[in-house]
Amino acid sequence: MKKPSRQIRDEIARLQEQLKQAETREAERIGRIALKAGLGEMEIEEGALLTAFEEIAARFRKAGGRGGKAAATVPSGAPAGAAEPG
Repeated sequence: MKKPSRQIRDEIARLQEQLKQAETREAERIGRIALKAGLGEMEIEEGALLTAFEEIAARFRKAGGRGGKAAATVPSGAPAGAAEPG
C-alpha cells in the first residue's frame, strides 16, 4: 500500500523536528562537558577546536564507542595529552 505524498511529507517534518531536538540535546551535553573542562574560558580558534574534537571522536570510535578503552586511558582532571601508564 502506497502512502500519499502528504503523509510522507508530514513524516519527514516530524522526523526533522526529532532530529533537531536530538542535536540540541547532544550539543547541550557536549557544551556542558566542554565548560566543565574549562574550554569556555579560553580563546580558541574554532578550526583548532574542531580538529581537537575530531581527534577525540576518532579515539573513542577506535576504542569501540561508549566507555571504551580510550575513556579509561586519561584520568579525570588530567591535563590534555596525559595518559595513565600501562
